[in-house]
Amino acid sequence: MFAQIQEAAQRLQGHAHTTPLMTSRTLDQRVGAAVFLKCENFQRTGSFKFRGAFNAISRLSPAQKTRGVVTFSSGNHAQAVALTGRLLGIAATVVMPVDAPAIKRAATEAYGATVIAYDPGRDDREEIAQRLEAAQGCTLIPPFDHPDVIAGQGTAALELLQALERLDMLLVPCGGGGLLSGSAIAAKGIHPACRVVGIEPALADDATRSFHSGRLHTVHNPPTIADGTRTPCLGHLTFPLVREHVDDMRTVSEDAIMAAVRFLFFRMKLVVEPSGALGAAALLSGAVRPRGRTGVLLSGGNIDAATMVRILQSGGEKDATHAKQVGP
Repeated sequence: MFAQIQEAAQRLQGHAHTTPLMTSRTLDQRVGAAVFLKCENFQRTGSFKFRGAFNAISRLSPAQKTRGVVTFSSGNHAQAVALTGRLLGIAATVVMPVDAPAIKRAATEAYGATVIAYDPGRDDREEIAQRLEAAQGCTLIPPFDHPDVIAGQGTAALELLQALERLDMLLVPCGGGGLLSGSAIAAKGIHPACRVVGIEPALADDATRSFHSGRLHTVHNPPTIADGTRTPCLGHLTFPLVREHVDDMRTVSEDAIMAAVRFLFFRMKLVVEPSGALGAAALLSGAVRPRGRTGVLLSGGNIDAATMVRILQSGGEKDATHAKQVGP
C-alpha cells in the first residue's frame, strides 16, 4: 500500500495543502525531545480528512460520479466529502449525529452537502448510509475503512517524513484507524526504524484494546470530548493494518486532552480540536516517552466555540503555574 500512498500524493497535488511543520522550544523542554508538529489543522476543511475523501472520490468512474456519494461522519470527513463533491461537481449526502459539533454541521451544509441527522443512541449510521446507497444508487465513501481513503490519509505522514532527514517516533491520533494505518505504512516505507504509536482517549480505547489483545473490541458512542474518535471500532481493513504496521497504542485522559488543547492554543497560538491534540496530550502527560526526533500529527482544528471556551477556562491556574516553572 506504500505505492498507493505515493500515488495518492501525486493525485492530491494542487488540491490539498502541504501543511506546515511547527516546533516549540517550550514543548521540547517539557518532554525532553525534539518535537515536530504536522499541522493538519491548516488543511482544507480544517483536517486531514480532505486527503482521503478527495483521493477516493476522484477515482470514481464517470457513472459513479453522476450518481453521487454518501457517507457517515461526526464532522471532519463530512466536510471533506462535501467540499470534494463541490470541487468535482458531485452530489454528496452525509449522515451526521444530532450531537455533532454545530460548526462541523454548518460547514458541511455550506459546502453544499445534504445532511441527514440521526440519534447515535438509537440508530446505526452505517445502516442508514447503506440504505441510502441502495435507494439512490450512490457510492458509499466511508470515513476510514476504504483503501483509497487510507492511502489519502497516509499522505500527511508522507509529507512529514519527506520533510525531515530522520524521524525516530511518530504519534498519530486514532479513531477508526484510517489515519493511523496510512501513517504507519508511510513511515515504515520511508524510515523503517521509525516507531509509530497510535493515541486514543481512555474513554474510547477500543483500538488500544484490540491492538494488544488481537481481538476486535467495540465501544459504542463513547463520551469523550474528542468527538472525532467516537467510532465504535476499527474497520475490517484498518484493524489488520494497525496490527501489522503500528508499534504501540496508548491512551490519554480527558484532562490530558484538554490540557494539550490549552497548551497548543496559549503557548503555540494553534487552534486544535481535542481529537487532533491526542499526540500532544500523550507527550505532555507522560503517557508516551518520546524517542529522539518525534513527529506528532495534529489532525484537525474544527472545534465549536462552546467547547473551546470550556476547555480554555478549565485548568488555567495549573497550566499557568507549570508554564512559570518551565519558562518561555
